[in-house]
Amino acid sequence: MAWLRRRLIGIEGWRRYLLAFVLGASMTVSLPPLHVWPALIIGFTGLVWILDGCASPRSACLAGWWFGYGYLGFGLYWISFALLIEPERVGWMIPFAALGLPAALAVSAALVTLVVHVSGIRGASRVIVLAGAWSAGEWLRGHAFTGFPWNLIGYSAIASDALLQVTALIGIYGLGFLIVLAAAMPATLAGDANSLSPLRHYGPMAAAAALIAVVWVGGTLRLTGVDLGNVPDVTLRLVQANIAQRHKWQEELRRANLARHFQLSSRSGSNAVTHVIWAETAVPYFLANDSDLSRAIGRLANPGGLVITGAPRTTIERETPRRVWNSVHAVDHTGQIVGTFDKSHLLPFGEYVPFRPLLRRVGVERIASGQGDFQAGHGNTTLNLPGLPPVGILVCYEAIFPGDVTSDTTRPLWLLNVTNDAWFGLTAGPHQHFAMARVRATEEGVPLVRVANTGISGIADARGKVVLKTTLGKTAVIDAPLPASLEHPTLYARWGDFGLLTILFAVLIYAMAIRVFRIVPKT
Repeated sequence: MAWLRRRLIGIEGWRRYLLAFVLGASMTVSLPPLHVWPALIIGFTGLVWILDGCASPRSACLAGWWFGYGYLGFGLYWISFALLIEPERVGWMIPFAALGLPAALAVSAALVTLVVHVSGIRGASRVIVLAGAWSAGEWLRGHAFTGFPWNLIGYSAIASDALLQVTALIGIYGLGFLIVLAAAMPATLAGDANSLSPLRHYGPMAAAAALIAVVWVGGTLRLTGVDLGNVPDVTLRLVQANIAQRHKWQEELRRANLARHFQLSSRSGSNAVTHVIWAETAVPYFLANDSDLSRAIGRLANPGGLVITGAPRTTIERETPRRVWNSVHAVDHTGQIVGTFDKSHLLPFGEYVPFRPLLRRVGVERIASGQGDFQAGHGNTTLNLPGLPPVGILVCYEAIFPGDVTSDTTRPLWLLNVTNDAWFGLTAGPHQHFAMARVRATEEGVPLVRVANTGISGIADARGKVVLKTTLGKTAVIDAPLPASLEHPTLYARWGDFGLLTILFAVLIYAMAIRVFRIVPKT
């Protein structure tokens, strides 16, 4: 390994940045649906050695940017598929989505490597600083400019239910710290073993491996705890209609698409179903303004039950300009709408155009058809619906925001995520989306029910373990009970990213001890 490290340190100029790009890109295979986690060791170990050879802050910053650009560029390739639904209208935006978005997001990785370089710390301590800086950079990416916390490095552990349990304490950002720490620590094995004691040479790597082992054992014990059971007298029917996005809003197909939902919802066994759930905008009409349609949908529900569906909502006809929300309605068996939630965290360029007066001049439009922008709702809300525990509703990508999925005032006892991943075809995007939504269940200690038009629908229990799920690109109907929640909120549900901040503060103090007080040696 020492020989390989010397070779990487000696690489300069564009070859260094090309290598950083390749290492970052290679790490995307660690994410769903592939889960090739050894790629993380190759990627982060190589990054540490590249930074060892960077002589200036500029070179370290550029190396980090190219590393992040490779990781995010390849990890977000699926976004371009949404622009192919109507290529004649928005196809020209593909280069900006495929190349520009990862370029902007990669700035966070550039800041990470800049911090590591400026710290001047070497050896195992450099790995600790890198892990802390990377977690802080991901947190920044998840919050700045409305945030886009997609493919956080912690999601590479999604294949292990046991490792995910630590997110109930420190969240997905905290798990990311542990993953980077373990993945980058092999870089320390490239030192001269003859000049160091075995403890100093192998100790950091052994300690990192032991830490991951402790987390895994703790998670395993948590999973073997008391069976939480199911909510009594509740049977859900999840309807994945699998309607192609190019067909969804065609005027001549809307009735047929809606009829498909009726047909699937009325399949055998419906007498035992208490609540039917449809996906985001499954109803392609303004349901709240159409009493005949709401009564027809209500007849699908048994007495005391509901049909919960996504549908656009608008203001009264005479208001100008007309406002529209991306909403979820709960319809009882009489056709009355007994609960409504409006999506609040809107997707830039998908549901609204930032800086619309300026960008409209250069032809930038919403990816989704329609004039004007959607309106934002009032934020996370806990709804009390007949026959169900209190529920928090998340529309589409609202489920990817750690610590921002529940009401601050009333804790929900389950989360419902309705979405439409048909935009992204048979790509990695829907797999990643499902994985991220699932982690919210572990963090919050409540089950998650997810219904997609197509994509992956399914249920995860309050510890984030998948109870069942559908296949991407297939029509499916699932009848299942609703898992019960944990009796008490998790530490993460109570304190949010306080655990992460504690870790970052400890890393900062450690780095200061090395650089300022010299309590421990730099190497």
